Amino acid sequence: MGAVYQIITERVISLLEKGTVPWHKPWDGGNAVPRSLVTNKPYRGVNAFVLGSAGYESPYWLSFKQARERDGIVRKGERGSPCVYWNWINKNEDNSHQARRIPFLRYYTLFNVEQCEGIPYPKNVEKHVNNFTPIVDCEQTVEAMPLRPSIQHGGQTAFYRPLDDLVNMPCKEHFEASADYYSTLFHELSHSTGHESRLSRPGVMSRTLFGSNEYSKEELVAEMGAAFLCGHCGIENRTIDNSAAYIRTWLENLKRDNRLVVQAAAQAQKSTDYILNQKGGGEHEKEA
Repeated sequence: MGAVYQIITERVISLLEKGTVPWHKPWDGGNAVPRSLVTNKPYRGVNAFVLGSAGYESPYWLSFKQARERDGIVRKGERGSPCVYWNWINKNEDNSHQARRIPFLRYYTLFNVEQCEGIPYPKNVEKHVNNFTPIVDCEQTVEAMPLRPSIQHGGQTAFYRPLDDLVNMPCKEHFEASADYYSTLFHELSHSTGHESRLSRPGVMSRTLFGSNEYSKEELVAEMGAAFLCGHCGIENRTIDNSAAYIRTWLENLKRDNRLVVQAAAQAQKSTDYILNQKGGGEHEKEA
């Protein structure tokens, strides 16, 4: 059982390392609940979380065997996702004629239909679409950013990829509110200021391990930067509670470092000044 828990834990950490932070996800993914292509039943519990965080547009999943049974194939090199389930064994107690049922955890590997070839599946899944209204100040802030990275929309994950200098965002209509979209975009743009062509922060340009101080500090920089930008655009009332909760979550996982928040805030201010194309000045901007 311990091995299965470890597999799931490693998968979750892998998602986090890629920038998918499930507890900070103000979009609904179009209500595309992960489900079995064979039975059409939705997955529950941790399976819904792991499969839903994989970033595919289609909600349909199946096993390697099920793909072959449908005369399809899983593309070479594709990595599957674990799906856990409980099984039971009967164990006879000493000096007892009664068997005791004991649960144990098992898993099998699933693939999204987008990882396969030759398998028909419903393409027009009904999705919930929220009303999106552009916020003028936010749009102007994004447009005015110097050397702005490429911004593309699609999938179910928001991330910044330094190698391509690219920000990926879910579709605007998948966010519960317009302010949530801009708050998330500001978070990713704040990450992008760490690119070597801009402010060149170590947490962006060097590979940092999940849970390390450098990784956690960069996440704090991005979230504080997003909060600063939201305040600048006048949408702080919508986002500040989520931002504060997000920061607390990261702080709980950090080593006790009484300089970390001050350092992150100083870098977040520089990031914000960069995005707003403002030249800062003053003692508060020096590295803590």
